[in-house]
Amino acid sequence: MYDTMGFPSFLHSINLPWDAPMIRFLSVKNLAVVEELEIEFQSGLTVMTGETGAGKSIILGAFGLLVGARASGDLIRTGAEKAVVQATIDGDEANEVILRREVTSQGRSRAFIDDKLATIGALQTLGKQVIDLHGQHEHQSLLDPATHCPLVDTHGNLTGLAETVAEAFRIWNTAARQLEQQTLSGKARVERLEVLRFELEEIDQASLQLNEDQDLTVLRSRLAHAVKLSSLCADVYGSLYEHDDSILSQLGKIWRQVGELADIDPSFLIHLKNRDSVEASLEDLAFFLRSYKTNIGQSPEQLGDVETRLELIERLKKKYGPELNDVFDHREQAAEEVDRLKGHAEQLKTLLGVEETKRQSYLESAQVLSAKRRRAATDLQCKLKVVLESLSMPSAVFETVFPEEHLPRERWSENGIDEVEFHFSANPGEAAKPLGRVASGGEVSRLMLALKTVATVDEFGKTLIFDEIDAGIGGSTANKVGVLMKSLSERFQVICVTHLPQIAASADCHFHVSKSVEEGATVTRLEKLSEQSRVAELARLMTGAATEKAVAGARELLASKQKTKGETRKAKGERRERTF
Repeated sequence: MYDTMGFPSFLHSINLPWDAPMIRFLSVKNLAVVEELEIEFQSGLTVMTGETGAGKSIILGAFGLLVGARASGDLIRTGAEKAVVQATIDGDEANEVILRREVTSQGRSRAFIDDKLATIGALQTLGKQVIDLHGQHEHQSLLDPATHCPLVDTHGNLTGLAETVAEAFRIWNTAARQLEQQTLSGKARVERLEVLRFELEEIDQASLQLNEDQDLTVLRSRLAHAVKLSSLCADVYGSLYEHDDSILSQLGKIWRQVGELADIDPSFLIHLKNRDSVEASLEDLAFFLRSYKTNIGQSPEQLGDVETRLELIERLKKKYGPELNDVFDHREQAAEEVDRLKGHAEQLKTLLGVEETKRQSYLESAQVLSAKRRRAATDLQCKLKVVLESLSMPSAVFETVFPEEHLPRERWSENGIDEVEFHFSANPGEAAKPLGRVASGGEVSRLMLALKTVATVDEFGKTLIFDEIDAGIGGSTANKVGVLMKSLSERFQVICVTHLPQIAASADCHFHVSKSVEEGATVTRLEKLSEQSRVAELARLMTGAATEKAVAGARELLASKQKTKGETRKAKGERRERTF
């Protein structure tokens, strides 16, 4: 069934009210020939028209910067230090996000999200959630076979089931990896056990003690310098305590003299109070020196034993360390791994059961998805053919191809057990081939528009930006493209650069882009057209000049578009009434 414009009636059932975030405002400063522009956008279809080279694509290039496009100093307006592009994205006044990109004349670039510095990757991720750019030769998102399966799932309302399959795959994949880690060959397991047991025996035979290496290092130093330590201890002990003129024997005379000083000046009393503690500290030192000297060992055999012990510890530290505590940790981990390997057979049996259960669960859900996906693919193929015919491509062949009945197990993925690839042929007699290899120019523009209309993975309300996708078309086809883009704007905010009056007349908002030379510099201007100015611009697009006949034709074209909009709104209202 077709409507009055020759479009398939099923398209009307997928239109939804506008209720999602959109681009509200765009500011561009010092980008190429644009000195400063501020644009306030609205929902629905917005078009930009103007002479070639006026700066329309530069404005859309600003959107490219907001989705992470490569920046260079060549983009900067002559004489400026930096270019700044900023967009406000919101669904209502209480919920808005500001994206900004700055590019300096040296080519350095900075990104901001809500005035906070961010990476270009973060800006790209967020920007692409909101903005989908489609240039005349930039349809990668649809030419990439990886996007074809999600497109089919979305068309068939299978996204919920696809998410279930993806989660089942992740669960199964985790179980499969755990099984793989545990599935060591019998020989490898035995070899690993032998290595671990050797390491445990080597560490246990050493009978290591906590901090033993530090204690032995001190003892080695003491034994190596025993003679010097004994001599120094004897000298200091004699000076402190043993000699007739020892320090302790002279302290009595010193304290008496300090007492006489205190009798004259009380400020010395504080030092007399420390008398007992000073004498006690010196006596403790003297007795420690005497004891230490007595206990110093001078046995070369003991020093050799310490050296040998330290060499053993250093070898173990080098092998399992680098610190002694690391040797203890390695021993504990090795013991735990030995226990695990001993219980390997039981664990392996359990993991085999888990992996089989999760794999079967994934496969069952993937098979259900596959069957529904194939029906959805056939439906998409049929509906897209109808839309392409309405866009003056009656000989176009579009096929949703499943290269294999089902993928082999090693190629199963989160997408399920299928691969889907779109094949296309625009000319009669030519076999359909992979979309990325055969579609080009105006044909791919129309195909892309049809795919966006019939099946899209974009969120409702996402901003779709088209840069002259009407290249290579005209006449009644251009009129149908305009109607289809208007239909698409029921679900998305659509911004389009066009040279075709049929598309421009379908817009809810029309901007005219122009450039002029002011004070020796080229300046780009943007004007939101009034109803009267819009008629003049449509006339220019139709004939190149706003002649009386062209203006009349433009008025007629605009009136016909307004009539179509009214009929569409009325039909939608009647459908909603029938629904309720």
